[in-house]
Amino acid sequence: MKRTEMMPFPAKTKSGGESAAAFHKLTAEEQKRVDIAKYAVDIYYSDRYSDDECEYRHVSLPEGLRKYLPNPPRLMTETEWRGLGVRQSPGWEHYMVHEPEPHVLLFKRQKNWPL
Repeated sequence: MKRTEMMPFPAKTKSGGESAAAFHKLTAEEQKRVDIAKYAVDIYYSDRYSDDECEYRHVSLPEGLRKYLPNPPRLMTETEWRGLGVRQSPGWEHYMVHEPEPHVLLFKRQKNWPL
């Protein structure tokens, strides 16, 4: 049994005792939340870089979160990338998919975005 596939939740017997053999299979959404909590510290955020109009950064997702990326790769909404555990200030837009490495998310925002 893989640790991330099943988590033990003691079941109550009719007499009120706990059954040690009882396990609750996680739903896909529960497993995603567990994985995000587990791997959030491993998300890599680049320094910001800029041109005359925009500032940019890239965010690299760890191996444990890559299975939650859209397949085939496509641009994600803010709700989607935040739902993968990506945390950054307002105004960032996922603007490009790097086909060889779809786990590297490329972001941009207007240079003088109000914070």
